[in-house]
Amino acid sequence: MSHVEGQQDEDDTSYVDGEGSTSHAENQQDQPNTQPQQSQAVAAHVQALQRRKIAQLEEKLEALESGRAVKQRQTIWYVAKGRAIRRVVALFDSIEDLVTENDRRYEIEDQETTIEQDRLQIGYTTLAKTLPWFYKKGSEMEYEEYTHMLKMLRQGADGARGDDTSKLKTLVSEWINREFKPDSPVDHDDKHSRGFTHDVCGRLLCPAELDWNNPEVRAGIRNRSDGYIVTDLSFPTYLYDKYTSNPDDLEEGLFKGKILIQAYKAVFTSPSSAKDVEGDGDGTDVISNNRRAKKSLSGIKVKKHVAQIIHLEKVTPRSLAYITCQVRFALSSITSWRSMDGDFDYQQFWRTIVDFFERAPGREAQHRVEKLLEWWTRKVFGRNRRGELSDVMKANMSVNALARQRAQRDDAAFDSP
Repeated sequence: MSHVEGQQDEDDTSYVDGEGSTSHAENQQDQPNTQPQQSQAVAAHVQALQRRKIAQLEEKLEALESGRAVKQRQTIWYVAKGRAIRRVVALFDSIEDLVTENDRRYEIEDQETTIEQDRLQIGYTTLAKTLPWFYKKGSEMEYEEYTHMLKMLRQGADGARGDDTSKLKTLVSEWINREFKPDSPVDHDDKHSRGFTHDVCGRLLCPAELDWNNPEVRAGIRNRSDGYIVTDLSFPTYLYDKYTSNPDDLEEGLFKGKILIQAYKAVFTSPSSAKDVEGDGDGTDVISNNRRAKKSLSGIKVKKHVAQIIHLEKVTPRSLAYITCQVRFALSSITSWRSMDGDFDYQQFWRTIVDFFERAPGREAQHRVEKLLEWWTRKVFGRNRRGELSDVMKANMSVNALARQRAQRDDAAFDSP
């Protein structure tokens, strides 16, 4: 029995071992099926992670591109806004100088200021009116963003000055050739033939106190001889009405030169409007206004001009000083913009003109300056004078006069027996 049982045990053991062997074999058979499933799961997980990373990168890229687009639009906007600065704020002074002077006045209680400091402060005030957002936006910016804004504003300012210089280089030559018909026409491309070497340009650039028609004067100026040195201390003839000055009254006709008016219109309104400049009296404005009215009624959409874009509604001292310097440069023989032309200092010339308007010596002089600027505004923009009418003037006009007469007649009829 024990032998049989032992055999059975052995057989059972053998069976179990066989079963175990079979189970192990089955596990070995199952492994090839399990591993691909695990590999597929891992691959799917990796792909999902990659997709999420790609989506995140795409979002970041989109945000960066959006940020760049916003910054680019902002940069373009700053450049566009900066185009007004040289024209109506300051031709040479930097924005930093204007801001520094304004800050200095708030920090220091000293009431004594120099002419230069006052000029800078008026420049800052003009800047704040021209770019009303500047102070608030600048105050809220980080330093790098602020310096970037100033850089873009400066780029726009200098770009506009360059565009105006290029425009007037051609237009001034056309105006001179058409009006004076010189034997040697002014070349619209070659500036070397301009300046005092050209008879007409020389006449317009000639200091008001000298007579260009005198051969000795012409030779002295061209040779830069003693007594004939041309500096910013002289008003050029082109500033005067009919290009003629009165030695006994140098203010008479000053800043009424035709070419000056043409240049102002060409820059701030349009080159075509510069053709409307005729005569000195205000009566010519009626003709100009009628022309403008005819154009506006034609129904043709007209591109906004510079004055409309920068909201310039009247001629200002600094815009006039800017044009005066631009015309002087267009008449000269120098080929690139710079502050010095021989003995002539453009920066000081600009300051002289600005001070003429902004620092009048007394009430009478201030009144003449205001009248001159009003004349300029009507000449350029054709503004009506309704706003200038006093109550007394309005009361004496026929509509109001008739109203009073009718009331008086009714009162008289009521009082009569």
